Amino acid sequence: MDDLSDSLRQRSDSMSSSTSQSSRSKMLLRQRLSQLLTCIEDMSSDDEANEEVSRTLDEAFQLCGRYLPSDAFRLHMVTWNVATAEPPEDVTSLLQLDVQPPADLYVIGLQEVNAAPIRFISDLLVEDSWSHVFMDTLAPRGFVKVSSVRMQGLLLIIFAKQVHLPFIRNIQTTYTRTGIFGYWGNKGGVSVRFSFYGHMVCFLNCHLAAHMNYALQRVDEFEYILETQEFDILDTPYVRDHKVAFCFGDLNFRIADHGLHFLRSSINSGRLHLLWEKDQLLMMKKKEPFLQEFEEGPLNFKPSYKFDRNSDTYDTSGKKRKPAWTDRILWRIKPKTPLSEDSEEGEKASTSADDEVDEYPLLVTQDKYTSDMSYGVSDHKPVIATFSLELRKHFDTPLVHISPLGVWSADQDALLTYTVQEEFESSTWDWIGLYKVGFKSASDYETFVWVREEDWAEINEVIQISVDKNEIPLLGGQYVLGYFSTNMQSIIGLSANFQILESKRAVMEGLVPENMNGLDK
Repeated sequence: MDDLSDSLRQRSDSMSSSTSQSSRSKMLLRQRLSQLLTCIEDMSSDDEANEEVSRTLDEAFQLCGRYLPSDAFRLHMVTWNVATAEPPEDVTSLLQLDVQPPADLYVIGLQEVNAAPIRFISDLLVEDSWSHVFMDTLAPRGFVKVSSVRMQGLLLIIFAKQVHLPFIRNIQTTYTRTGIFGYWGNKGGVSVRFSFYGHMVCFLNCHLAAHMNYALQRVDEFEYILETQEFDILDTPYVRDHKVAFCFGDLNFRIADHGLHFLRSSINSGRLHLLWEKDQLLMMKKKEPFLQEFEEGPLNFKPSYKFDRNSDTYDTSGKKRKPAWTDRILWRIKPKTPLSEDSEEGEKASTSADDEVDEYPLLVTQDKYTSDMSYGVSDHKPVIATFSLELRKHFDTPLVHISPLGVWSADQDALLTYTVQEEFESSTWDWIGLYKVGFKSASDYETFVWVREEDWAEINEVIQISVDKNEIPLLGGQYVLGYFSTNMQSIIGLSANFQILESKRAVMEGLVPENMNGLDK
């Protein structure tokens, strides 16, 4: 128990929101400079002092280059087993929309979305109700759906601020069935991977085997998913090849041995630490090397399962299921070198390079790990984690630059130009969409035009394309142009927002602007 408590305490301290990664970087730098001063005082030989001073200065400058010049992005993650329920009308609390600083990325993983045959088929034709409520909530605030993937009841949706879209590339999705010998998709995992400013990231949403006695099966399923999910990307074909992988969902691990009365008494008195020693995931982590590669914040929130619906009361049905932290959010930084067998968990830094200078570092700090007790549509409570991603960008220039030319209105054909700024694998299926500001996804365009088909654009060549006036919206409003790459499955270039004027026909006919995506035209 003492070893586990120490391990959890170390993990808690390292993930504390009060100690940012930048503070840690500065602390390390101060340590190296302090060593420098000590060396100067202690060395008896000038040659020895010069050599030691030179080495320590090199380390200090490496730390400066490695940590300090970087950008920070905020990631908001949600995992929720919704137990086939319809979404609540208001998801503001779940998304913490009013928290400052605002999120840059939203990652939402759901399990047990209603997958009855008729409902599932209809969801394939149009967005499911859960996707709708998230898109309707986030689009007016400037977030666009980057990608989504669904396997029966498993659903993973990712949103990003519009400004980040040109720097999210090579999006791919996949899924793995583990239910009923791998033939049925009621259990398993769905993944989305992409490059974020050049850093390879992967998000894996899982639903593992249920019930108290299947802890080993859950571990086997998790490992099977990690080893078999493949992407058509040469340098990151598997989940663990990515620089950072977030694995989350209804992992279904339970609290072993303790009786129902002890569990509820510990929860009601706030003594959650008494339950950690028997948490199956923490127990398995001691035995399974691959699980030791994953980090998790402290379980300082009430177990998220199982509740009476529309209440904060744990299960009062005849089954009286024991409370458990079934819903979890883990992450893994790809190690630069294989972890040694005698390395201690508390000594593992949450960084992509521990001993070597990484030209493009990525640091991950968990700022929050909690559940939201205000939602009662399911017998699970949603679990939320927020992270700070501190990184140095591989690039900050879009692959394509796009601009509207002249005045745009439906009274005349309009012109746009695009310029390829760096080489990429373009396609004759690439297109440029006209989007209303506040658009929900890449497919939520007003109209689109194909890029030039007869030959490839040269670097820095300005290509001009005409847009038929009959395709331009009659009513005025704020719009943006986006270049969609079919091979990368993402928008790789966005224009600045621009105004489309009301057409003369719209004025003559007295057309009234409609409300779209929560924004007035």
